[in-house]
Amino acid sequence: MAIFELMFSPTGGTKKVSAMFAKGLKKAMTATTAKAISQESVVIDLLKRDKDYSACAFSAKDICIVSVPSYGGRVPETAVSRLSQMKGNGARAILLVVYGNRDYDDTFAELQDTLEAAGFVCAAGIAAIAEHSIMHQFATGRPDQEDEEQLKGFAETIWKKLEKQTNTEKTICEELEKQTNTAETDDREEARMPGSSSAGLVLPGNRPYRKYDGVPMKPQAGKTCTRCGICAKECPAGAIPADNPSKTNTESCISCMRCIAVCPEHARSVSKALLAAGSVILKKSCSVRKKNALFLT
Repeated sequence: MAIFELMFSPTGGTKKVSAMFAKGLKKAMTATTAKAISQESVVIDLLKRDKDYSACAFSAKDICIVSVPSYGGRVPETAVSRLSQMKGNGARAILLVVYGNRDYDDTFAELQDTLEAAGFVCAAGIAAIAEHSIMHQFATGRPDQEDEEQLKGFAETIWKKLEKQTNTEKTICEELEKQTNTAETDDREEARMPGSSSAGLVLPGNRPYRKYDGVPMKPQAGKTCTRCGICAKECPAGAIPADNPSKTNTESCISCMRCIAVCPEHARSVSKALLAAGSVILKKSCSVRKKNALFLT
C-alpha cells in the first residue's frame, strides 16, 4: 500500500491543504499499517507539462489524494487532461477540492467523473478553503491551524472507513476464488470487493457542468521583467512563450497565477482595475469564513 498525492497547485494553497490532509491520514494509519505503507507519500505534480502522465499507473491497494483548485466551479481543464491519462486500476481516490471561499459548484462532479473514467474508485470528498489565488483579501492565511485540525479529523474518519474495507479484502478474494471459471461476468461484479465502486459516494454538483470560459484577469509582465524565462518554464498551460517570456498568450492562459507566484522579480501582475471590479463582485459571497466539508458514504 502506498499513498500518492496527485495535485494541481499553481500558487501553493492546494498544496498546503493536501499536505495537511496527507499528514493526518498517515498519522491515522500508523497504529495498524505503518509497516505496509511508504514512509512518505509520493507526490505527482500535475503542473508539469513535460511529464508522461500515461505512465502513472496505480493498484487497488493504493490510496490517491487528488487535490485540485476550483476555477469558476470547475476543475482546471489542464488538470482534467492529465488525470484522464492515468491508469487508476481500482486505486481508492480521496477528492480534495480547494476553493477561495466563494463556492465549488460542479467541481466535485467533474472530478469524480474524470477519475472514475480513468479507473479510480472515489472513496471520499473534502471541500477545503485556501486563500483566494487572485484576490488575496478573501480567506487570507487559510488553510490555518483550525483548518489543519479539521482536516486531521476528516483523515481519521476516512481511514476508519478504508481500514474496514481493507480488512475484508482477504475474505472477499477467497470467496471470489471459489467461483467457477464459467461464472458469468455479472455474477463476478456482484461479488467484487466492497468499496470497488464509487456508486455509493454522492458528491455535490450538476451534470452537465456549469459553463466556465475563464476570467479576464490574465497576468502580464511589467518593466521589471528580466526575461529570465522561469514563468515560461513553470506555466502549466504553456501560455508564455519561452523565446519571449514578457508576453502572455491570453487564449491559452487559464489565469492560474502560477507565473506571478514564481517570478523572482515580482514583475508579473493582473490589471488593478479588474482586481478592484472582481473584489466588489465577490465581497458579499467571500467575506464570511466558510467551513471545510466532508463527503463520505
